[in-house]
Amino acid sequence: MRRSRMTLAGQVLVLQLVVMLVVLVVVGMISLRQSTTAFEEQRGSAMRSVAEYIANVSVVRTELTEPGATRALAPMVDRGLQLSGATVVAIADVDGTVIASSDPSQVGSQVQIDESEIDDGRGWSGDQTIDGERFVVAHAPVIADDGNQIGFTVAAQEYPRLWDRLTDGTTDLALFLGIGALAGGLGTWWVSRVLKRRTRGLGSDEIATLADHREALLHSIGEGVVAVDTDGRVTLLNDGARTLLGLRGDVVGRRVASLDLPADVRALLSDHDDAHDEVVVVGDRVLVANRRSARSQGRGIGSVTSMRDRTELVSLRNQLSSNLSISDTLRAQTHEFANRLHTISGLVELEEYDELSQLLGSLTRERADLDANIRDHVADPAVAALVVAKSSAAQEAAVRLVLDDASRLPELDRELSADLTTVIGNLVDNAIDACRGHDPAEVVVRVARRGDDVEVVVTDSGPGVAPELRDSIFVRGFSTKPEVLGGRGIGLPLVRLIAARRGGAVVLTHPTGGGARFTFTVPLLTSTPGQVLA
Repeated sequence: MRRSRMTLAGQVLVLQLVVMLVVLVVVGMISLRQSTTAFEEQRGSAMRSVAEYIANVSVVRTELTEPGATRALAPMVDRGLQLSGATVVAIADVDGTVIASSDPSQVGSQVQIDESEIDDGRGWSGDQTIDGERFVVAHAPVIADDGNQIGFTVAAQEYPRLWDRLTDGTTDLALFLGIGALAGGLGTWWVSRVLKRRTRGLGSDEIATLADHREALLHSIGEGVVAVDTDGRVTLLNDGARTLLGLRGDVVGRRVASLDLPADVRALLSDHDDAHDEVVVVGDRVLVANRRSARSQGRGIGSVTSMRDRTELVSLRNQLSSNLSISDTLRAQTHEFANRLHTISGLVELEEYDELSQLLGSLTRERADLDANIRDHVADPAVAALVVAKSSAAQEAAVRLVLDDASRLPELDRELSADLTTVIGNLVDNAIDACRGHDPAEVVVRVARRGDDVEVVVTDSGPGVAPELRDSIFVRGFSTKPEVLGGRGIGLPLVRLIAARRGGAVVLTHPTGGGARFTFTVPLLTSTPGQVLA
């Protein structure tokens, strides 16, 4: 579901309504307070007067303690009710039992005393809550001729309804209107300041023009652009990103976690930290992405990720890497053959034909044995030829290259064979470089089919990879070797990319005896994004 976002006009309307609501609340509170205070003062005084009047009537003083007092005092209660406009008028004995009341149902009940000082023989008035209703109540003592208190009178009036109290302060209407006008003026000024700051002083036409230009710009560029807010929702997606990511339908407003994308791509889009040249695979596309955090007025508002299609570039780079590997191998073989030709030429000049015959026989048997051993374990011609060539390069570097006896590789399809030659070439080259100058200097290669997977394991006897570098070696451009023309740090990222593209994995481990071991595994048939471990 797309989250609704308030328009500029909606924000102005809400702010105006808030200002008006505040004004009305303030006016209402002032009016209510004034009305309540006026009612309490005026009606409280009236209730006290009525209570004292009834308490001083002679019939009340003489009949209160006599039998049949209820009937004798009823006219006085009704008279007090008529004179004061009270809600209830009652007469009680000294124990607080109602003897006579304008409400006959109260006769015999107890009067609620609360904070009243009537027990001490003093009159009292104040607020009381009776049966959930608020009353202004007054008590007055009834004093007999001998000076003793024989009871007390009660006069109570219920507070008017809230609306009645709010509309009771019409005399101060002009003052309230002035206060409201002042508050409204200040509120309008505040709204205009907020609106100007949020729109950066632009008018509505300018804002609309900028929005149109932005949309045209974003959808015209070839690179993909995706903006995600702090809640993980897509706020912008241009046509390039939609094509590169293979997204369909309405995507803006949806959470990244709900999109039909690989997990590593969703993680790339959801994160808000900066990232540079991240390589991801979406379907059959290889994308290079850069992510920057977005901020507005110093506050983080999400991130913007741009991405470029580098599928063809990666394919060309793989081919170039293979060609460079073959060129290095041919150069090593040329150097080796040149040395052997010089040896043969020298033996001919010295007429040492017996030595020459033994040398030629030894070279022939050595090459035949190597070729036969590799053919027995590796049926794929391209991989077998690469292993033969790399053995010459290793020999030139004074490194012993060994093909593991457990190697059993059938003939592969052309695309997988080409990818394996790239992987084996890069891993073996790195292993040879790591072994230079070490004793022993040995590289062991195992290529085999494991169920439905093809596994390549390259183990060297070098110093291994330092723990702090194990995550960095798979990053494009990182290298522990001296910089050369064309750059370094390409081999292992290519291996990782091929593994990811084919739904496999490349794992770095360290054998017990030292050195480093790279294990590359890919399915024979599948071609889906995979996982990279280190």
